[in-house]
Amino acid sequence: MSASPTKSIDVRGLYCPEPVFRTKMEIERLKIGDTLKVVADDPESEEDISRWVNRNGHQLVSLNKAQKDLEFVIKKAK
Repeated sequence: MSASPTKSIDVRGLYCPEPVFRTKMEIERLKIGDTLKVVADDPESEEDISRWVNRNGHQLVSLNKAQKDLEFVIKKAK
């Protein structure tokens, strides 16, 4: 995997279900193997986005917490 994500989106200030919806839209635009970085600040996003990634067969490469921000790196699997 490359050191930097293929695409990044910032969904801070948005609340469920918007962060998951935006993540889904961006993942659909990527090619298999590409990675998407998502920055969110809704505490619910940790569970919501992680669950969505698993349910849709993608790979959660990393999840980092920096103060109120959650940074997801998701690899498109299909």
